[in-house]
Amino acid sequence: MNNKIKTETRQERREKKLQKKKERMSKHGKGFIETYRNAIFKRLRIKEDGKK
Repeated sequence: MNNKIKTETRQERREKKLQKKKERMSKHGKGFIETYRNAIFKRLRIKEDGKK
């Protein structure tokens, strides 16, 4: 066997996992913001049409 294999501590594995999670969240957030923005504009358009 290879004795040079570095064993990771539980904390190191946890930090890597959290880092990956943060990276995924940022990508998800962009799509969510766009959807949210479109919903707000849609509501504003409906209100404007009702006032005319």
